[in-house]
Amino acid sequence: MSKIRSASDAVAFIKNGAIVAVNSSSGLCCPDAVLAALGARFREEGSPRGLTMIHPIAAGDMFGTKGVDHLAQAGLISTIIGGSYPSGPSSAEPPLIWQMLGRNEISAYNVPSGIVFDILREGAAMRPGVLTKVGLDTFVDPAQEGCAMNAAAREKPLVRKVEFAGEEWLYFPSIRPDVAIIRASAADERGNLTFEHEGAYLGAMELALAGHNSGGIVIAQVQSIAQAGTLRPHDVRVPGMLVDYIVEAPEQFQTTATPYDPAISGEIFRPLDSFEIPEFGVAKIMARRVARELQAGWAVNIGFGISANVPRILLEEGRHGEVTWVIEQGAVGGVPLLDFKFGCSANAEAIVASPHQFAYFQAAGFDASLLSFLQIDRNGSVNVSKLSARPHVTAGAGGFVDITSRARKIIFSGYFNAGAKFSIADGKLIIEREGRIAKIVDQVEQVSFSGRRAVEQGQDVTYVTERCVMKLTPAGLVVTEIAPGIDLRKDVLEQAETPLHVSPDLRIMDEDLFYPEVSSACKEKRVAS
Repeated sequence: MSKIRSASDAVAFIKNGAIVAVNSSSGLCCPDAVLAALGARFREEGSPRGLTMIHPIAAGDMFGTKGVDHLAQAGLISTIIGGSYPSGPSSAEPPLIWQMLGRNEISAYNVPSGIVFDILREGAAMRPGVLTKVGLDTFVDPAQEGCAMNAAAREKPLVRKVEFAGEEWLYFPSIRPDVAIIRASAADERGNLTFEHEGAYLGAMELALAGHNSGGIVIAQVQSIAQAGTLRPHDVRVPGMLVDYIVEAPEQFQTTATPYDPAISGEIFRPLDSFEIPEFGVAKIMARRVARELQAGWAVNIGFGISANVPRILLEEGRHGEVTWVIEQGAVGGVPLLDFKFGCSANAEAIVASPHQFAYFQAAGFDASLLSFLQIDRNGSVNVSKLSARPHVTAGAGGFVDITSRARKIIFSGYFNAGAKFSIADGKLIIEREGRIAKIVDQVEQVSFSGRRAVEQGQDVTYVTERCVMKLTPAGLVVTEIAPGIDLRKDVLEQAETPLHVSPDLRIMDEDLFYPEVSSACKEKRVAS
């Protein structure tokens, strides 16, 4: 019997109360046509009802790929477990799924992306669950929020703290999905899947295994269908024996707001001079300062925000290739892309499955991570995952907790407070209008990264802002550098809501950071070794 189905026929096999796992990262690999068909079926039939949705990384975005928002209908979803959620600008109307969880209409959890993959892998192997130290002393820990995003979730705890072999661990029971919905570039008639036009594989194989081994069904959305036996075996990333139904969707986007870019899928390599270099300004100054923390030969994880521009700083300074960039969606090497294409890389050396990348991160196999912050508190803890006033501005934790839980070196970057206006003149930073919202606070709204645990583990943590650099020490936050033109007391200490220590060796940040030109010394300099 043919595996090829229309999207509406494929979703007809999903039953009431099913556990449904979806492989996606915003628009990247999102099986949007299948999710749209599932939402349409519910509107027409009132079923399936009471689904539990599992999203290791967000399904859909706010820029043309609705993803999980197709399913944000009363009665369709009862529970959602997401590593992240669709996000976008604060001025936009929140996605429907955010509105539902805010109204407590569904039980919603934010579980670190790597742990979600782990839970599904353990379910696929019929093992009881995951023991991990990832998330201890953060919002993941049941001593804090236990991953619950609302009151409905708090009534049904997802994680427990247990003792094993004399140590404290977090325990997540494994999950065995009834349905896995994944996406690829092409399938043959037997269901073998290839990913030649994708920017990542994410967890396609892992979700397919989990769905199949649980006695469920696996639905694969693809752009095109080939004759059986015509796909090269080394190109097949998910074998047809795991796939039940194939849905052809010729118009699927490659990633967020991007119909197709062959550089994302490694089908062409872009000239290095085709990458846009950020304009000179305060954000670029911070990215330059972050870049000076790196050493030649390192493998470096990179996140959204200020640090996403660091690869372009190295390009401008003639140092491209001296570090290897690694991102959670799976790209290794190349140049991580920006804005809508974030999560993809051009000119990558390799693309690995996200669960493998997360195993690499969770055990600190890499050298450094460059990440952003919303808030920093007196203990050096960081919040990136919760902004109550406009929750959809942040996607949630994603892979942040997996990445930071054991990372040997972390450089956080961001503005010291929110709303300030700056200018730069004669190599000095001038604050024209001070910000009104403090970001250095006594206690963060949500602990995404634990400063206390970082100190216990001996992690090297640096915080780079436009006006100062701080280090995490057992005594707390210590200001080690200030920008030229900045008054330590007025512009730094008095603008923080929590006391800051000052290093006895306080120095001025390198003045060449504050000039538009790349200095001749910088052009000649290689990454520190």
